[in-house]
Amino acid sequence: MTTSKKTGKKTGDVPLFLRPGGLVLIVGLLTALKLFAAGEAHFVEDEAYYRLWGLYPALSYYDHPPMIGWWIAAGQTLFGDTVFAVRALVVFSGVIGSLAIWRTAGLLFGRPAAGWAVLFLNASLLVGIGGILATPDAPSVLFWGLSVWALAELLRSENPNWWLLIGLMAGCGLLSKYSVLFLGAGIVLWLLWVPEARRWWRSWQLWAGGLIALLCFLPVLYWNHAHEWVSFYKQFGRAGGGGFTAKYIFEFLGATLGLINPLIAVLALLGAVKLCGRLQARESAASLVLLTVLPFLIYLLYHSLHARVQANWPAPLFPAFAMMAAVFVAELQPGRTFWRRFAAVGIICGLAVAVVVQVHAVAPLTGQFARKDPTFQLRGWPEIGAAVGELAKAENAGFIVTTSYGLNAQLDFLMKDTLPVAQLNERIRYIMAPEPDMARYGKPGLYVTEKRRDRAGDLKQSFALVEKLAELERKVKGVGLETLVVYKVEGLGGPLFEPVTSRGSGR
Repeated sequence: MTTSKKTGKKTGDVPLFLRPGGLVLIVGLLTALKLFAAGEAHFVEDEAYYRLWGLYPALSYYDHPPMIGWWIAAGQTLFGDTVFAVRALVVFSGVIGSLAIWRTAGLLFGRPAAGWAVLFLNASLLVGIGGILATPDAPSVLFWGLSVWALAELLRSENPNWWLLIGLMAGCGLLSKYSVLFLGAGIVLWLLWVPEARRWWRSWQLWAGGLIALLCFLPVLYWNHAHEWVSFYKQFGRAGGGGFTAKYIFEFLGATLGLINPLIAVLALLGAVKLCGRLQARESAASLVLLTVLPFLIYLLYHSLHARVQANWPAPLFPAFAMMAAVFVAELQPGRTFWRRFAAVGIICGLAVAVVVQVHAVAPLTGQFARKDPTFQLRGWPEIGAAVGELAKAENAGFIVTTSYGLNAQLDFLMKDTLPVAQLNERIRYIMAPEPDMARYGKPGLYVTEKRRDRAGDLKQSFALVEKLAELERKVKGVGLETLVVYKVEGLGGPLFEPVTSRGSGR
């Protein structure tokens, strides 16, 4: 039994699962499971949509900055146009994120807190369950976490050159999601609040780091300038939209606490209270963790008093929440076994749920919950693709058109080797891709739509014939999830695709 020079504690007193070897084993097993699920479970709608971004890399896109599209493009270069390729870098980013939080928590609060932080992060339901999904949240969480890690290195080493890396990581975060702007506000708060941090204002590296972040963001600024600031209007137009209401705030708080993992959320709240005492004393490490999340948290609370906050929006804050919980547990007095057991139960439950859901995503355990099952978007698509393919062959169809981006993206993947698929409206979503070849639309084709979004009547302005062919049921284990309607369209005689507009809405 040896003694750690850093903590003064005997290493034999540290549980096996908190030691580096134990953490590597746990994260490695979880990663192996995620890699399996990433290759076997079908896309959700947004992932299928972002797959198109990977096929056509651009400086930015209508919905978000380009990083997730670039990640997917890299995966497709390595693994082809497959489901696994879309998710590959997302899964590996989880490993880097675990390493980053281990190092960050270790620098700020000591090695025991580092181990707990890694486990709490991986046992949170959002990370454990959603850790395979290729959405902008994945790079956003990673680069937010890497920015905080670089800040922790700066705090420990007092080497101003770390500001250059902080700027680069924050800039990559801005290329991922606009919400990373709130991290910049948090860093400014920390520089103003902590007395010993104020000296960095006199460092040229701080200002150079800010310039690096801005330079990283320039592609997004240029793209928006070229397209009437459409993405900014879409995303920033949500801020505080609607009148005051208490309708959504409890939904937001409940969803956030649930996705953290209810047991870990309790520990995070207790850890936040503990750190708030140090914040009042202007202690650097505690202030860094709390103040870098505060602006975004305040915004989310404000937004929830006016409109719904989507469950994934707080994702970049989860590593900080994990560190807060870790500080509380790691600094417990030796005799307080209840909270350590409470933490262990939270980790075990979170990891168990993650394993079950990942397996369920690949091979559904039941279909009885239908649309109430959070994995319902994954289900039944190969069967739908086969059925649409048979109808297209029977009708000698030369194209497929749609009027919703999610269905359009799913069908584009399912029909990628056979027929072109195009969405008639919201053309701003596809300006990175080549314009549709209008010569194809002189042939018969299919219009496919969700029954609840059927707009076949609008197509009569463009086609001489709009004839209903079939209704297809997307199912899981025989239980219906959604009804799709397929029409035959023929005799193009009017405008088909809506013009690209800054609003991106239409038919």
